[in-house]
Amino acid sequence: MRFDFAYFGSQAQHSSDTDEWAFQRHFWRKLQSVAASLPFIEDLLAAYYCAFDRETPGFVKTSLLAALAYFVLPADAVPDLLPLLGFADDAAVLAGAMNLLATHIRPEHRALAKDKLREFGRR
Repeated sequence: MRFDFAYFGSQAQHSSDTDEWAFQRHFWRKLQSVAASLPFIEDLLAAYYCAFDRETPGFVKTSLLAALAYFVLPADAVPDLLPLLGFADDAAVLAGAMNLLATHIRPEHRALAKDKLREFGRR
């Protein structure tokens, strides 16, 4: 499995390197700040690794990146600051994407997610 963090579904870049790195920086910053309170963190990480895997088809990358962007972006249907409900919409969007694309999230993606959780001190 090869990861290319600048690869988003085709050989042509769809956005600038700055946008891609900004997304990743915001993703990891938000994830670390809320990791202890997210019951779906392993799925979120598996989706992240699947989205940036070169072997993942373009339509899967696009769908997963949209779900991950919904997690990262500060404006969503239910503000993340609300206790319990704040991440319910994020979890629902991610769960929907993962249910549709489950066959593309491979054991390697889940293993990478578990490794990252160990780095965070979880599980």
